[in-house]
Amino acid sequence: MNKTPFMILAMLLLAGCDKTPTGRDQLALVPASMMAQFGSQAFLQMQQQIPVSENATSNARVQCIAREILLEVGNRFPGTPMPNTWEIVLFDDPAPNAFALPGGKIGVNQGLLDVASSNAQLATVIGHEVAHVLARHGNERLTQELGIKAILLLVGLFSEGDGDSERIIQALGLGAHLGIALPFSRAHEEEADVMGLELMASAGFDPRESTQLWRNMAAAGGGQPLEFLSTHPNHDSRIDALQARMEEARRLYQATDPAHCGN
Repeated sequence: MNKTPFMILAMLLLAGCDKTPTGRDQLALVPASMMAQFGSQAFLQMQQQIPVSENATSNARVQCIAREILLEVGNRFPGTPMPNTWEIVLFDDPAPNAFALPGGKIGVNQGLLDVASSNAQLATVIGHEVAHVLARHGNERLTQELGIKAILLLVGLFSEGDGDSERIIQALGLGAHLGIALPFSRAHEEEADVMGLELMASAGFDPRESTQLWRNMAAAGGGQPLEFLSTHPNHDSRIDALQARMEEARRLYQATDPAHCGN
């Protein structure tokens, strides 16, 4: 009998829960050193496959905004484990996108700078990606995937000889995807939005620009999938959630000096 699912389930049961910087319960079982290694390897591969931007002005702008935000991480989220080093790379890719990998690796596409028309709008995205790293969302997603696969393997083992086992596994797989994986991913996005808004505001970037960034993204992206079937909140939901936190973010912004990174 395959013991793999039992071993994975044992890991899940023994680990217990931790909390994210916002206080949300979290199950993230993979060792941080291993996640950082995964992130470094994936980031290196991406740099080998996608050209890095040589636009000096754009690079300086991205690095300046990232530096201002990272300086605020310890002030806004004290006690949160952080990578030893951060690496922010601007890729020569026209897609208006950015991403974060464990270990403090953040990629920004050149195309995002065409949609983020101000430094504060670009800070919205960079703060969001920094938040993904701080909240260990990559670790949580990988832990979740291990758990879903373990459960499906167990169902397969206990259903051996049952003619309906394949249909049961397929149904549970769909249920896990819609009922667990996607909502968790939306929770990550929403949490990163909240943390990122706080980071950008405390770093001296006007938080009101965050909502305009998502309006710009909506205009650039055209139609979106239904929110229920998407790993990301739709733009209207995102804007509403940011507006709900705007008063607090504006107080942070007004208490600091505006950031200056060119434009």
